[in-house]
Amino acid sequence: MGKETHHHSFQFNNRVIIYPILFVLLMWLVFWFELRFGFNFTKYGVLPRELSGLRGILFSPFIHSNLSHLWHNSIPTLVLLAGLIYFYQPVALKVFLFLIIFSGLGTWIVGREAYHIGQSGIVYGLASFLFFKGLWSKNFRLTAFSLIVVFLYGSLIWGTLPLQDGMSWEGHLSGFLTGAILALLLRNKIAKVPKYTWETESYNSDNDPFLQQFDENGNFIDPPAPDTEEENFKED
Repeated sequence: MGKETHHHSFQFNNRVIIYPILFVLLMWLVFWFELRFGFNFTKYGVLPRELSGLRGILFSPFIHSNLSHLWHNSIPTLVLLAGLIYFYQPVALKVFLFLIIFSGLGTWIVGREAYHIGQSGIVYGLASFLFFKGLWSKNFRLTAFSLIVVFLYGSLIWGTLPLQDGMSWEGHLSGFLTGAILALLLRNKIAKVPKYTWETESYNSDNDPFLQQFDENGNFIDPPAPDTEEENFKED
């Protein structure tokens, strides 16, 4: 019994690996450039409620204060962005761009008067989107991946609270809320749970060639014996 075809299925391709690696490499390249040539790009981060600070919406994801900051954002970006592209390929680019824009804009609106830098707001947005979308999709694969996200990065939730000085919890919270809202709003082109033919309304068990091999008690029906005389006649 076959499955009904759907407009989208999970398919691995090179983009799942290449795009996350390229994005993270760009983050590292910017950090190397700062160290190598003595630049400090912090002033290009998000500066709340200042017009000049709006440029940080695009620039801040590539700016990090130190190697530890960069490292702790690199691995989650690789894992979560690859998951986004693989499981939600039709909307992956849209989701990622929205996360960049609205997590940065949210930080600009509610953030403290300081430069907010780093990729962590988008990391929180990716984790939030993948978690909530997986739960709401009713697709066992997406739900399983959402549980993996919780297992790996569930502790990120504490980063949305003002518990640590020098940490942009406003950026984390903006990214987290943006991801949750996108998971709620983007419903089209999401993989549906595949249905077998016997789950459709038009299915008729009397016409099923597999079930016709069993009687009403579930016993296998032996096929009729071949006509020996007819077979011999054909052979002659």
